Amino acid sequence: MAGELKPLVRGWRHERRNGVHLWRWRFDGGEWIAACAGAGVEAAARAFAEVERAFAEAEKPGPVSFVISTGWAGALSEEFKLGRTYFVSGVIDARSGERFRPAIWQEELWLVTSPRVAGAAEKQRLAAAYGAGLVDMEAAGVARLAQMRGIPFYCVKGISDGYRDQLPDFNRFISANGKFSLIRFILFALLRPWRWLALARMGENSRVAAEAIKEAILDFLDERAYIRKRNGYPDRKR
Repeated sequence: MAGELKPLVRGWRHERRNGVHLWRWRFDGGEWIAACAGAGVEAAARAFAEVERAFAEAEKPGPVSFVISTGWAGALSEEFKLGRTYFVSGVIDARSGERFRPAIWQEELWLVTSPRVAGAAEKQRLAAAYGAGLVDMEAAGVARLAQMRGIPFYCVKGISDGYRDQLPDFNRFISANGKFSLIRFILFALLRPWRWLALARMGENSRVAAEAIKEAILDFLDERAYIRKRNGYPDRKR
């Protein structure tokens, strides 16, 4: 979702191609490209394809050096704190059972990719079935495409919702192509004031997680801030 990347791509050049949002930051010697197309592995595949096309059509064409699957994830254990980011050590596709290892990681932490937004009961099932700590809807798709192309893959996720959070069924607002209907969801929420507090908490946790994702990704891409200092990167505190 665009909100997952908003703090990271502030000041980047934005364009939309074939239903995919692309943000680009060029610097001497390379370019960073961020993309999103919606929820699910099919949407992630469309975003991946547009990133490859963008690099191929760049002023200095070249291959993708590595790819990072990032964004919000749900916690499958109370061990993982809301608003924090984690480098994932392995990704499991719940549909096929395939497992993928990122190029590097900081701790042993598996994430399972589900075809649906996981509610509280589904989180319990996924945790028991796969021994995973996090759940999302895209990482396995990105990992598979990267593996097929021989591109190093990494996974960094921010926690937007907790293990026991009782939230609405978001699946009813996601279309077949992965688009989230914000207007339908707002109308749904307005008529259910008993859900407002939980949704407000999730909104704040998501905002904090998006900021944490930005910091983690920038530190990973540019550990010493050399590129940012040399290329007029937007103020990280803005």
